[in-house]
Amino acid sequence: MNFTGAHILSINQFQREDVDRVFAVADQMEPYALRKRVTRVLEGAILGNMFFEASTRTRVSFGSAFNLLGGEVRETAGFENSALVKGESLQDTARVLSGFSDVICMRHPEAGSVADFATASRVPVINGGDGANEHPTQALLDLYTIRKELADKGRSVDGMSIAMIGDLRHGRTVHSLGKLLSLYDEVHVVLISPAELALPESIIESMRSAGVEVTVSHEMTQSLADVDIVYSTRIQEERFSTKQEADLYRGKFRLNQAIYTEYCQPNTVIMHPLPRDSRADANELDIDLDDNPNLAIFRQTDNGLLVRMALFALVLDVADKVDEFSHEVHWYNSRQRPIKS
Repeated sequence: MNFTGAHILSINQFQREDVDRVFAVADQMEPYALRKRVTRVLEGAILGNMFFEASTRTRVSFGSAFNLLGGEVRETAGFENSALVKGESLQDTARVLSGFSDVICMRHPEAGSVADFATASRVPVINGGDGANEHPTQALLDLYTIRKELADKGRSVDGMSIAMIGDLRHGRTVHSLGKLLSLYDEVHVVLISPAELALPESIIESMRSAGVEVTVSHEMTQSLADVDIVYSTRIQEERFSTKQEADLYRGKFRLNQAIYTEYCQPNTVIMHPLPRDSRADANELDIDLDDNPNLAIFRQTDNGLLVRMALFALVLDVADKVDEFSHEVHWYNSRQRPIKS
């Protein structure tokens, strides 16, 4: 891929060498994400952060990533705060806001909407999630996390096994991650969900055609025995016609420490794209897992900052200039405090 000026809309754009390039740049961003150094390489650049669907991590992560590279962020959150509520088309919105921005990140509840928006944008557009379709930057940060977690255990992505659990029909994170894993060799994916919430057949067939070994299961515990990664997802209530319909599936595939100890290997990594639904009737990842050293959900969010910084640097063609425009940190940095034993 030629990243310079490119839209980042789908995992389908990526080859394995493109992923390697993103991860190499992400590794270089760590001193800046940890506030060991400051860079102003994007000083004067503006990110248009347009989120027409609820978001905390993705929206703030994109904004923080851009700020850490020295750029400024302008946000639109919710339809009610945009001209779309007045009937303006996505194309007109794109023509206007791309005149105010140097890059745009967008989340929208309709599948294909971000790609539609990008056709009229004069600047690069990054997909922050389009309905139940895709979430490419989440898949990249998930794979970056998987790579780091497995490397610490002397393993690699090639030859790994992963269980994806929950609402796989509506979960755009697993749609994108499944496509991304298809770039690797001898990967085994176990899909665990109610039959009604199974991963779309088109994605399963695409994975199998790429050489991924796919197993479909409607029973969780026994399916966890030999996997390297457990990737849990929440029931996507917003994708159902009614809350009552979503409630039919809520809490069906809960993972807690007792289940983990009985059925998982001792070093199985636990992941979740967040937010995890911690309400009593859902509780898909129990808080009793919080002390488990293999719980990687917060390392995932930290890694998201690195990956999104890398994408901005590549798309705006400054990846090789980040250090040139850097300096030491002058303020007290709590990240450097000694950790109490």
